[in-house]
Amino acid sequence: MSESKRDPDATSTAVQARGRNMDVCVVTCALTGVLANRSQCPHLPYTPPEIAAEAQRAYDAGAAVVHIHARNDDGSPTFRPETFARIKEEVRKRCPVLLNFSTGTIVDDVSEQCTYVRESRPEIAALNMGTMNYSKYSEKRKSFVFDMVFPNTYGKITKLIGAMNEAGVKPELECFDVGHTSGVWPLLDMGLLKPPLQFSFIVNVLGGLPPTVESVQLQKKVALDLAPGSEWEVIGISKCQWRMLATALVLGGNVRVGLEDNFYLPDGTTMARSNGELVETAARMVRDVGRRPATVDEARVILGVRAGA
Repeated sequence: MSESKRDPDATSTAVQARGRNMDVCVVTCALTGVLANRSQCPHLPYTPPEIAAEAQRAYDAGAAVVHIHARNDDGSPTFRPETFARIKEEVRKRCPVLLNFSTGTIVDDVSEQCTYVRESRPEIAALNMGTMNYSKYSEKRKSFVFDMVFPNTYGKITKLIGAMNEAGVKPELECFDVGHTSGVWPLLDMGLLKPPLQFSFIVNVLGGLPPTVESVQLQKKVALDLAPGSEWEVIGISKCQWRMLATALVLGGNVRVGLEDNFYLPDGTTMARSNGELVETAARMVRDVGRRPATVDEARVILGVRAGA
């Protein structure tokens, strides 16, 4: 780790060593999330067949990975392993897109998350890397829409990593602030995480980093100093998403879109009718900067996930 920090060419050397073509960009789609509902966006999928249909739309539009939260039929969140298993079954009937299961929860007990990671064995599982204020403020109302603490202690994190390592599932390190990113180093030192890593930099959540080019540049530097050659993507929440995608594309990162993060097309007023419509826009942006969306097979190699699932 210390040698990498002293060597300015360590990152490019590590990338070249694993044959990474930087013109290829992994596009991920976050299909439904956990907080939004159909009163805000009528196109949000709730049931396993609906989520799977959206996964296929995203895949057909150019996504290689779909990020999945599970819901009950009424739209409320669930962590039942049976529901995640059903989602995987329904997606696999339709397309070969890589599955990324959320493990995020505000409670300390992650037994259900560990169970569905071990039993369903998605290719990837999201891992939140630090505790934070997690809030939304309305300037119009001059009040908070919601205001909570999102606790992610190392004890909670290591339990989830243990389940992921046991199942051969790639952790996706979700970092809302630079402290979350730099805080990865003890897990590397313990051997629980092994480079190359997969980072996601989330911006524009109140309590985390603002949606600026400088935020992304700082996160990229900290991450690649820790683990040269690692992959990273940007997740922009709400209408800043498109500017943040452009930032990631120019800086050589991967991108994520989807109804979990943002309902609107780049004009800021037209609501997307599906996740596929958001992915179509992202894929066009990828091509417009001279890159191209990764296929599922390419994404599997780039992200270092196991073959077949």
